Amino acid sequence: MLLLPSAAEGQGTAITHALTSASSVCQVEPVGRWFEAFVKRRNRNASTSFQELEDKKELSEESEDEELQLEEFPMLKTLDPKDWKNQDHYAVLGLGHVRYKATPRQIKAAHKAMVLKHHPDKRKAAGEPIKEGDNDYFTCITKAYEMLSDPVKRRAFNSVDPTFDNSVPSKSEAKDNFFQVFSPVFERNSRWSNKKNVPKLGDMNSSFEDVDAFYSFWYNFDSWREFSYLDEEEKEKAECRDERKWIEKQNRATRAQRKKEEMNRIRTLVDNAYSCDPRIKKFKEEEKAKKEAEKKAKAEARRKEQEAKEKQRQAELEAVRLAKEKEEEEFRQQALLAKKEKDIQKKAIKKERQKLRNSCKSWNHFSDNEADRVKMMEEVEKLCDRLELTSLQGLNEILASSTREVGKAALEKQIEEVNEQMRREKEEADARMRQASKNAEKSTGGSGSGSKNWSEDDLQLLIKAVNLFPAGTNSRYLLLCWHSNFILENSLCYPHQKDDINKKAFDKFKKEHGVASQADSAAPSERFEGPCIDSTPWTTEEQKLLEQALKTYPVNTPERWEKIAEAVPGRTKKDCMRRYKELVEMVKAKKAAQEQVLNASRARK
Repeated sequence: MLLLPSAAEGQGTAITHALTSASSVCQVEPVGRWFEAFVKRRNRNASTSFQELEDKKELSEESEDEELQLEEFPMLKTLDPKDWKNQDHYAVLGLGHVRYKATPRQIKAAHKAMVLKHHPDKRKAAGEPIKEGDNDYFTCITKAYEMLSDPVKRRAFNSVDPTFDNSVPSKSEAKDNFFQVFSPVFERNSRWSNKKNVPKLGDMNSSFEDVDAFYSFWYNFDSWREFSYLDEEEKEKAECRDERKWIEKQNRATRAQRKKEEMNRIRTLVDNAYSCDPRIKKFKEEEKAKKEAEKKAKAEARRKEQEAKEKQRQAELEAVRLAKEKEEEEFRQQALLAKKEKDIQKKAIKKERQKLRNSCKSWNHFSDNEADRVKMMEEVEKLCDRLELTSLQGLNEILASSTREVGKAALEKQIEEVNEQMRREKEEADARMRQASKNAEKSTGGSGSGSKNWSEDDLQLLIKAVNLFPAGTNSRYLLLCWHSNFILENSLCYPHQKDDINKKAFDKFKKEHGVASQADSAAPSERFEGPCIDSTPWTTEEQKLLEQALKTYPVNTPERWEKIAEAVPGRTKKDCMRRYKELVEMVKAKKAAQEQVLNASRARK
């Protein structure tokens, strides 16, 4: 019962009595439904037509309820009550045209109308056969109302609405009519959104902010759609707690998988729309044009700024280039002249050598004996290697313009001079070796410090050995002693290991180079004990020139050894080749000795 408030002070109702000659005013208490309507209007700040609107709304709802009864599902009587889960509950209650938009009042009214018409008692009274128990189709009406009257169950059924179109338009479909294809798709999928006020797709005139807000909303779409209605197992049917837990676990996994597929569908829809949207293409083109304009403006400013610098730099580079070309041209001309002179001299020497050989050959090498001829040929080759161009030209002139006896005498005289020169060089080398031996003996027999009375050659050899074996090398001083044979008796070395190291190194060298066994008793080569009897020792300057020439003229250089011999004054082609082979053998022997020392050290450890 509604208790109305008392009338406010000053408010009242005046009643005029027409039967009397004078009017009188009476105080009346306001009551009744009209006063109730007045209070409602005043509290809600509504107009005087508020009650009329409510009355019209109630009348419209009642008229709608009456109309809903007219739409009935034609296949209702053919439904299988056992297969109620696959039925369309909205169609069963006659709400197929309203579906998810139906209000609870409409659902209740539809169920009431269906019960009044299809209840088994009424049909039985009308003479219609009724199935026993839950086998009658009326069970489908009951299940439909049970599902749609419960908000949770209704949401589960709405999520799998059989009439909903889950299709996603392809890119080719929206090529020419983008808005006509994608607008209804986004419109029907907006029903799944947890957020209200879903943005519309818009049209070609939509602003960038509206389009960006639309795609941001759909790329972060929050959907309430869930798939519990499609659970294959019902946990209420479980016989124990473990089975119920297992059913719940299976259902959760299936729901999660279907939810993932649904979100992938939404993402595919948004991706297809974004890639086909002509507005996105227009915005990208506008942005690109804007960036290009800014880029061109900056490039134009930089270009104008760099033009002056570029002109100055080009002028400087041009001056440097001209000076460099002039210098290179002068150097090229000098190198060309030097090469021509060297080639001319080389050809002249080659020609004179061949001329000398031919002259001696024409005189049968001035001998009728085969052994003498062979010896004379060797001497002639020695002259070709040792004599300079002027000497060869003078000898060839004598042989060409004189008789056999005069030519033989001149040739023998030249041979004697060359042999005498070689003999003197050999004596000088022997003297240097003897002096070195004496210095080594004196230093050994002295105070034993190992640094007294060292010659200049000894110091150079020691410096070279120290550079070859830097600090930190295993058994460094033993290797220094091996490399510098003239200080093997020094106290810094290990004299008791010298003979063993040299012997093993030489044995390894013989094994690698295939030396015959009968040569084991032969004297060691120059690189171990002393110089060869028929060659002059190499000085430090000659060794440096040879190493530089080997680097300058690689293996693929034509006439390599002739060029190397020209770079080392006083040395012939054969001398350079012999020295190169000795160096190669020395390096191999050194590596063998180093390996032997390392093995000996490991054995001692």
